[in-house]
Amino acid sequence: MILAERAARLEAEAVAASAKAEAADAKAAEALISYLKLEIEKLRRQIYGSRSERKARLLEQMELELEELEATATEDELAAERAAAKTQTVQSFGRKRPSRKPFPDHLPRERVVVAAPESCPCCGSSKLSKLGEDITETLEVIPRHNER
Repeated sequence: MILAERAARLEAEAVAASAKAEAADAKAAEALISYLKLEIEKLRRQIYGSRSERKARLLEQMELELEELEATATEDELAAERAAAKTQTVQSFGRKRPSRKPFPDHLPRERVVVAAPESCPCCGSSKLSKLGEDITETLEVIPRHNER
């Protein structure tokens, strides 16, 4: 019962986060439009010169609105990312290597050591160093035979 409620709450948070993300996208588009309008107005001022002080005040106002839109858009995007990260509880699949149980202690063991070469077969150098060691246990099955 509690798990179902928790899952429903997480799903509701995910829906809310996606709605906030969509609103942030709309705000980002609005910010882009405002930015482009501001750039057009600045270019017109450079080409034709300033027409009045009123235009200068409008430009300043547009710049302030643009800054506010950008700030709110980034805050909404960060909140949406945090909420989406909370709802993602799926873990990646990790394959486990099969581990074999060790052979019982009562079984007889035979140790076979393969001698390493004294020198390199390619260049003939005797400066060899030990890199590693492999230990392998194998089980030999001897068929049952009848003694008479």
